[in-house]
Amino acid sequence: DVQLVESGGGLVRPGGSLRLSCQTYGFTSFNNYAISWFRQAPGAEHEVVSCINGFDNFESSYRASVEGRFTITRDNGKKTVYLHMNALKPDDTAVYSCTASSYTCTGVWAPHTTYESMEFRGKGTQVTVSS
Repeated sequence: DVQLVESGGGLVRPGGSLRLSCQTYGFTSFNNYAISWFRQAPGAEHEVVSCINGFDNFESSYRASVEGRFTITRDNGKKTVYLHMNALKPDDTAVYSCTASSYTCTGVWAPHTTYESMEFRGKGTQVTVSS
């Protein structure tokens, strides 16, 4: 069975940094999947934070509010994706979940795409930014 397991969340002060990891299991063609990070703040919908393509086209993309602060990377040998988060703000507080999809990041960012429509989803890790 395919599994995605997130780790690295925690409590951090504004301006601090965290690195989230998404370790995957069970993929036979991990390289072919686009991996995304979603987040859900209390009382809000899931929103896409960042996405990185597969198929040897490791183009990354970010929502505007995290551009320049967050970096997504992938290690295909370890079947793991990371989200490096710097200059964290209280508004970044949320549960962060990674997902995998067989279509490209263009499809992940499409308005009709939802978190629930991602083919594979992890359970999430809590990130709290507070002084």
